[in-house]
Amino acid sequence: SCTRNSIGWGDGVYKSTDAGRTFVNVGLKDTHHISEVVTHPTNPDIVWVAAQGHLWGHTGERGIFQTTDGGRTWTRLSNGLPDDGRTGASDLAIDPGNPDVLYAGFWERLRLPYRFLSGGPNGGLFKSTDGGRSWTKLTRGLPEGETGKIEVDVSRTDPRIVVANIEHGYQPEE
Repeated sequence: SCTRNSIGWGDGVYKSTDAGRTFVNVGLKDTHHISEVVTHPTNPDIVWVAAQGHLWGHTGERGIFQTTDGGRTWTRLSNGLPDDGRTGASDLAIDPGNPDVLYAGFWERLRLPYRFLSGGPNGGLFKSTDGGRSWTKLTRGLPEGETGKIEVDVSRTDPRIVVANIEHGYQPEE
């Protein structure tokens, strides 16, 4: 999820079924930048991926993707999430005691040769209570207006505690 102008990019998600001796690409080749992979705690065939999409243009696959068949097929989750082609998923966290509860940070960003644009109106912190089928944007106690990169995690000892690092209020020099 690095945004430096010297960054390379990947070609999707890789899976190993032999403890890491070999890997096979299981899709999402046009995501370029994947910020997080979350596996269901009791069903390894269910996986969510937070994809930021291409850094150098508003192209490619971006958002939250889910597989329920171990990577044979992927579904882009969008019910309540940004769907503007510019805003990707910067992070993803799961409630360790309830895998139906997910939190996702969304971030609009674009790298240009001499400038980096970070933030947009559709970014924010989102929550799902049904395994990702629908999402709600969280606003209570959070910064208003455009947000930049968001990182999120859920406390392992008390899942009522959610910690988010939210870029907000940065004004680049013109």
